[in-house]
Amino acid sequence: MIPKLFRVILPVSDIERAATFYSTLFGVPGKRVSSGRHYFDCGGTILACFDPKADGDRFELGPNPDHIYFAVDDLEQKFMILCNVLGVSPSEIKVHPWGERSFYFKDPFGNKLCFVDEKTMFTG
Repeated sequence: MIPKLFRVILPVSDIERAATFYSTLFGVPGKRVSSGRHYFDCGGTILACFDPKADGDRFELGPNPDHIYFAVDDLEQKFMILCNVLGVSPSEIKVHPWGERSFYFKDPFGNKLCFVDEKTMFTG
């Protein structure tokens, strides 16, 4: 059996702000599972916003070093929510040489993210 991706940790420095940001962006509330963890089900893989200090840990985490990619069926809507509601300035929506239509941005905690139109995903 090929393993399934279960959970991705997204380091944040303010769990309340992260829960609000991602709830607004995804259109679902997610679930607080501890004082420093807020989970979002992303198609069977959990996106775990994790604030170590709020969870009682004595260490800090920087942002993830590379992009996390999300396939979405409403690319333009996500773009507009980021720009008009959340005050984020993503890159322009672009079609890449491999055919994917997407845009890139950073969340308020410096994590690099990309939203890809699910109809254009290149899976190799």
